[in-house]
Amino acid sequence: MTDLPHLVQSVDLDDDTLLQLYAEPGSESWVRANFVVSIDGAVATVGSSSGLTSPFDQRVLKILRDLSDVVLVGASTIRIEDYIGIRPTEAGKRWRLEHGLAAVPPIAVVTGRADIDPQSRLLTNTLVPPIILTTTSAAPSKKQLLRDAGAHVLELGAQSISSAAILDALADLGLKRIVCEGGPILTGQLVADDALDELCVTTAPKLLAGESPRITRSNQHAAVGMRCRHIIFDTDGAQLARWIRQPG
Repeated sequence: MTDLPHLVQSVDLDDDTLLQLYAEPGSESWVRANFVVSIDGAVATVGSSSGLTSPFDQRVLKILRDLSDVVLVGASTIRIEDYIGIRPTEAGKRWRLEHGLAAVPPIAVVTGRADIDPQSRLLTNTLVPPIILTTTSAAPSKKQLLRDAGAHVLELGAQSISSAAILDALADLGLKRIVCEGGPILTGQLVADDALDELCVTTAPKLLAGESPRITRSNQHAAVGMRCRHIIFDTDGAQLARWIRQPG
């Protein structure tokens, strides 16, 4: 890895090249987060990221999902963004199978109270069952409704769910390459617990005043050294940077 990031134009990149650009650096386990933000750091417009994303940002989102065993998301983000199950393209499925991955990655949701609607699109519009990571103190009736709807429900703690418990539970299922798509509280927890290896961030060419949260939020201080691997410049002015945690 050189000191300066690799700079590239989006128009020069096909999907095979993107897969190479974002491939994990050989580690068996890898945790990356992916966000889109405004120039001034907002992660949402009117509560959702849809006003910040772009077609190329969505291409990279799909590439990161194709590279991952599982997509990790907090319950609030699932509700706000109205998630459906992951649907790789046929080419994406073939690539995954050729590289020893399941054809479709599941979504794993962190929710201490099992607060997911069993009739939501996460459960009704999916190719594979979601994994619900919750607590023993969550209402048994909620957990049973999610099981009845097809979800794989795991109880990982009494009142809260630690980063170690999340990663260990997913690893036990053979899901070691993780892409976290937020929200800020879950990502902040991973950073505070020194569990995040990589941050991929798209900076949209917009300024947004207001009180939108930042990428990470935590009541614990953390300082993690990162190094920029590459920056992709899109035709609309967006910049997509890949940051890798510094060793040591």
